[in-house]
Amino acid sequence: MAAGALYPLTDTFAKTEGYDIADFLPATLTARSRDGVQYLYPFSTSPFGVFVNNDMIKAAGAKTPAELIAAGEWTRDNAIATAATVATTGKQGLVVRDFDFKIWENSAEIYAGWGAHPRSEDTKSCAFNSKEMVDAMTFIHDAIFVKKAMPGPGVSADFFAGDAAMTTTQISRASLLPKDDKAFDWDSVPLPSGPVGEYAQVGRAGIGVLANGKNPELAAEFLAFFSSKDNVAKLARFFPPARQSLLTADVLSAANPLLTKEQIEAVVIRGVATGQSTQQVPNFAQLQQTVRAGLDGLWQPQADIPGVLNALCDRLNPLLAAN
Repeated sequence: MAAGALYPLTDTFAKTEGYDIADFLPATLTARSRDGVQYLYPFSTSPFGVFVNNDMIKAAGAKTPAELIAAGEWTRDNAIATAATVATTGKQGLVVRDFDFKIWENSAEIYAGWGAHPRSEDTKSCAFNSKEMVDAMTFIHDAIFVKKAMPGPGVSADFFAGDAAMTTTQISRASLLPKDDKAFDWDSVPLPSGPVGEYAQVGRAGIGVLANGKNPELAAEFLAFFSSKDNVAKLARFFPPARQSLLTADVLSAANPLLTKEQIEAVVIRGVATGQSTQQVPNFAQLQQTVRAGLDGLWQPQADIPGVLNALCDRLNPLLAAN
């Protein structure tokens, strides 16, 4: 957006009959606009939740997340306690899907529960060594190396293949749930509450038009057609819509027959409405690799967690200041 690489969409959306830009949740538009001009359609705001293998948890003698929710006890501590109990049976407890100690930003599904962020609010300085982040990373480290509730480095476990009791991932992954003879009693629940209380984390993706394309005006018109109410309703099977008129249990349950209306209300609708996304920065690719390398020292049993995070901030601050 800042570099002028994207074609402005505001006028195209405004003149498209029945488009109704006001139908989109305001926060989804703000994240994809600059100086009041819309450059991206909010394609995906899919919230993260927890998929649960109830059979595995019951076999281990632990309470299911649904039972903990009913008792008002669905917290990070209790989720890890359940996961640790399952781990004693030889299965894995809780898997943060697509994390694998490489895609570190997926750990936001956990550290957001502490109100932690990797960068300051203006994104100009590192916040990995903040108290909130140190506490969150200590919790994750303890869950991995002390409680054995989460798989350690080098351990591969796929919830959808029956390797683990729980996984945090986006609700759109429901299509991976096993069927027929491989099926198990599963559930979908919100992320457990953290020290900040209940919270939600959502993904962020947008679709735009390249300004230097051969036909940007025509491409913008097609994007308006693609993101019309009728077509977004069809896309709701895979991507929870940012359109408020379609963010209902009836629409989403019709598009996602595997999920109950209660699951959709608790995980999807509440998540989209209240969730936060990870901070965006211009030189994210460079920062991503720096953080990944800097966190390597964290993923060992005797790690000096504050020391690792302080050293990481020493490396990140010059890069962030250059933004």
